[in-house]
Amino acid sequence: MSMKKTGWLCVALAMGLAACGQDEHRTHGEAVDGAGDIVDIEVAGPWSREIPPNAPVAAGFLSIRNAGAAEDRLVEVRSDAAERVEIHEVRHEDGMARMRELADGLPLPAGATVELKPGGYHLMFIAPGEGRFTAGSQVPGTLVFEQAGEREVTFEVRGVDAATPAAEDAHSHH
Repeated sequence: MSMKKTGWLCVALAMGLAACGQDEHRTHGEAVDGAGDIVDIEVAGPWSREIPPNAPVAAGFLSIRNAGAAEDRLVEVRSDAAERVEIHEVRHEDGMARMRELADGLPLPAGATVELKPGGYHLMFIAPGEGRFTAGSQVPGTLVFEQAGEREVTFEVRGVDAATPAAEDAHSHH
């Protein structure tokens, strides 16, 4: 290999290694939407509750902060731990709580934090795999955003009596 090629190879390798070390613990990422505005999504505290064997569904909760200047939307969630994952909301109408799927995804206004928690927005793991949602286990998932792309997350499965984590606890999982 010529010295010139070796020099370029060393420069490329050094740049690649330098980039790998940056933002190693970062749990959010930036993207630019069609209008040129920055979309900066942060995800914190993904968790789920333990379910009994053969349960038809499991729920997932987390916090999503859109720290960017443009609106985004959570449009899809995927996980090998279930046949499919749906994005749901609970609405209170005429004294009744009604759960429904958000077919167009979950809006994430610029500068806002959206909490997915029991009794509100949440994820439904439909037909979860046997033994995947037991206390102490972890369930991998992929959040797909309209502007910010994909984010890999891991849901911590807590005991059946688990309460919603306090805001400071949710943010400690960055």
